This record gives sequence, structure tokens and C-alpha cells, in this order.
Amino acid sequence: MTGLQKVLVVDNGEREPDGALSAELAGMGYASVTAPYEAADDVLATMPSPAAVVLQMPRHANWAERRRFLELAHRLRSTLSPSGVPVLITGGVSGALTMIQNELGAQAVAGPDR
Repeated sequence: MTGLQKVLVVDNGEREPDGALSAELAGMGYASVTAPYEAADDVLATMPSPAAVVLQMPRHANWAERRRFLELAHRLRSTLSPSGVPVLITGGVSGALTMIQNELGAQAVAGPDR
């Protein structure tokens, strides 16, 4: 995984087989690490310069869970924005892929040197 740009995907730990972003990210040329919400900070600490952080809320999340993800997004944007790392929030795979392609498309074309 050393030559590929890395994307951190944060979810609630309940992964649905048809809801995983890892295969789609690999197809786009990115390595990904999927971590549960509770481990996001620890995993991020091991990734010196991720290409992006994607917060994947469950499709049927209740308000408390949505608020938890929104608060994490706000905090991560505050700390990662100065280094240009996008923090994206999504509730499904298809929307996430479009956002990632739009946000990282130029970087992917430029290559893995970041």
C-alpha cells in the first residue's frame, strides 16, 4: 500500500457487502482503510497524509447517529482542511463514488505523488 494514495473510510462498524467502498476505491487507484467511528482518530494518526476521509453514514441512521457523524466531519474538516485533505460525508456507495471522483479526480489524473 505504500505507492497508492490512501483514503480513510469511517463507518459505524456494520458493513453491508453491497455497501463497501473498498473495491470501488481500488478500481479508482486508491488504497483504503475502513475503520469504525470509534477508531477513526487512532487510524487517522497512522495515516500521515490521506488523500481523503470519507464518512459513510448508514443509509437508515437515526438522528443521533447522523449528528455523531456530522460532528466528526466538522472536527476533521477543522484539522485537515489546512493540509487540503477533503472530508466527505455520504449515506450510500453510489453517492460516495461520485463525490470522491469529483473531489479527487484531478489528483488521480496527476498520479500518486502527493
